[in-house]
Amino acid sequence: MLDDQAKREILSNAKTIAVVGHSDKPARTSYQIAQYLRRAGYTVYAVNPSVEEIDGERSYASLKDIPHHIDIVDVFRRAEHLPGIVEQAIEVEAGVVWAQLGVANQEAAKRAHEAGMPIIQDTCIKVEHARLLG
Repeated sequence: MLDDQAKREILSNAKTIAVVGHSDKPARTSYQIAQYLRRAGYTVYAVNPSVEEIDGERSYASLKDIPHHIDIVDVFRRAEHLPGIVEQAIEVEAGVVWAQLGVANQEAAKRAHEAGMPIIQDTCIKVEHARLLG
């Protein structure tokens, strides 16, 4: 588990965030948090194979389709999907995997640690950003 200082460094140094499970529906939490992250100055890439674009920005089918380095992979998918997302994050050499509230998977955490990739689980990136960098 990463402490507040480590989370602060991750959030301060990151420039790009891929939001896996980014909804195109404004009422959804993933949409609202992606908007918050954009307002906070991050470049946000939507990952949702069900839609082609969200608010005029391209939506990617997977992490592997994003042609830029990803600092944070923010996950809004059910816990059983996390191992596959971690594998993709490792493949694209993302900086860290950040799984939202209610999303935790020990297999995924073990694989991330084996690959030397930090992983934060069951934690809201918006809440932590506001608390640590406010």
